[in-house]
Amino acid sequence: MIVASQKPMDEVLGYLGGAQRVLVLGCGTCVAVCNAGGEREVATLAALLRLGGRQATEETLERQCDAEFFDPVRDQAAGCDAILSLACGVGVQMCARLFPDKPVYPALNTQFMGINEGAGAWSEACLGCGDCKLGLFGGVCPVTQCSKSLCNGPCGGSTEGMCEVDTKTIECGWQRIYDRLQRIGRLDLLETNVAPRDWSKTHDGRPRKITRPDLAG
Repeated sequence: MIVASQKPMDEVLGYLGGAQRVLVLGCGTCVAVCNAGGEREVATLAALLRLGGRQATEETLERQCDAEFFDPVRDQAAGCDAILSLACGVGVQMCARLFPDKPVYPALNTQFMGINEGAGAWSEACLGCGDCKLGLFGGVCPVTQCSKSLCNGPCGGSTEGMCEVDTKTIECGWQRIYDRLQRIGRLDLLETNVAPRDWSKTHDGRPRKITRPDLAG
């Protein structure tokens, strides 16, 4: 899921400036799960704005990345001075696209796509590189799990399975890949020459778009 964290209140207030009527808009999916932008966080932020003398209307959509879910808040958006989005960066941009005449500001910092490790803990798992090679690495991504994003073997700087970048807190991604392949009996995959990563699938021609003809109308 997409993991995000709340921006400092001073930064949020700096965005709002003199806006008095603020629509505080939450998102009920990823950022709600990581306790950053769901109904509870929306209510808290709206209450703080009211304590500061602003008029805050609060709503939480099922998703802010799909235009269809914005219909119930169109009237509130029309009557506000600014919209404060508690969604990931995608949701903020969708909101700005749908309400082009309204200032739309982010209340969160989008961190990464990650795995829930336990209560209040998430770890980065996927970069969305567009050229997934997890099948070659035992389901462990070298792009995100290796501090240097090495895809053709380890750097040789690890110590007892820990990365030289931080030997106390960061595991060596390639040690994890080796251990996983050994466990499932597929160490033979390490003997395969892996072609250098085609970074054009990640970085060339931003923004990337995907269209499935079988689903497109």
